[in-house]
Amino acid sequence: MMPDISLTGVLVVAAIAFLVPLGLGLVPSLRLPSVVLEIVAGIVIGPAVFGFIEVDLPLQVLALIGLAFLLFLAGLEIDFARLRGGLLRSAATGFVLSLAVALGIAWVLKAAGFIQAPLLVAIILSATSLGIVIPVLTDAGQGGTTLGQLVIAGSSIADFGAIILLSLFFSGDSSSVGSTLLLIGGFILLVTVIGLALGGVEHSSRLSSALRRLQDSSAQIRVRGALLLLFGFATLAQLLGLEVILGAFIAGAVLGLLDRDKMMTHPRFRTKLEAVGFGVFIPFFFVTSGIQLDVQALFAGGAAFALVPVFLLALLLARGLPALLYRPMVGDRGSLAAGLLQATSLPFIVAATGIGMELGILSPATGAAMVVAGLLSVVLFPLGALTLLRASKEPVATDPARRTR
Repeated sequence: MMPDISLTGVLVVAAIAFLVPLGLGLVPSLRLPSVVLEIVAGIVIGPAVFGFIEVDLPLQVLALIGLAFLLFLAGLEIDFARLRGGLLRSAATGFVLSLAVALGIAWVLKAAGFIQAPLLVAIILSATSLGIVIPVLTDAGQGGTTLGQLVIAGSSIADFGAIILLSLFFSGDSSSVGSTLLLIGGFILLVTVIGLALGGVEHSSRLSSALRRLQDSSAQIRVRGALLLLFGFATLAQLLGLEVILGAFIAGAVLGLLDRDKMMTHPRFRTKLEAVGFGVFIPFFFVTSGIQLDVQALFAGGAAFALVPVFLLALLLARGLPALLYRPMVGDRGSLAAGLLQATSLPFIVAATGIGMELGILSPATGAAMVVAGLLSVVLFPLGALTLLRASKEPVATDPARRTR
């Protein structure tokens, strides 16, 4: 006999997931990311405002899958072919500088008594939302330029580095940094073995023929294989005491590596994955995050609310200052635009603050302040970057390597 589970919450969240982008589509002049309104709608229907919905078991499960899918697609976005040479050096140096600036800011906030976990806050401040930055660059026609490649490379390194650091220092089931490091090393080794095995299997002509036959049938075999990879790596990370988001992110990166030559997939494969992720599961993560956001704690004391602009400025400094490294390649306006785009962050903030609150090292008020700052960064920073790029009269050079392709 099936347990008595209510689907009322699922219905309400599904309705919000449908109505928010539809409403934005009806008002095209309102250039606002759907994710912002989804979180705000969650706040409105949750305990913080009207209290219509509380997060029950079905919503918890769907939100967890949505988070995993979000990180999976972020890993899939990483173009490893770009992460080499000068781009890799600039991106890696930029992330190290970001982390140093973020650590300095976090320790100042701890000394002032505003936070209790400076390392966690620093890691959160050093991340960039790759999944938000790429569409902005694409819409602006900058995806193939030197500026676009620098921002994508920097965002990729920031995403990967922040997730690794979060798993290293704040995995709840680990006993020490040393043991966690060994676990991550073992996880990466297993992932490498699995990736090499899959890379060898994909060259089988018999298997390729079967995949082509089943890929657009009711089996949707490639989508099912991607889901198996996602849940397999997420479960493996969980069994090793690491964060689920690490397994999901690595699964996407592995699939991206296997798909480098476009031989494993067909043109509609990634579109199907995005349809499953953004069309089904990911909205549940954002709306549920809004329902769980403790806005009352944020407004209960003036100090917590005052942290919102502080965290917003901290994001801009931590991720924006390293973009000065790009100045010789893209000019003044280009480096300013890159800094604003790199300072755009939200999904990782939502996930990491949730982990911090579960571990008891981040207060609900501080977590809410960081999420609100992330919301503002998604609204303000890409708009500022696009304004700079459109107003710029300096031509942004196109990567010579891409011209020859």
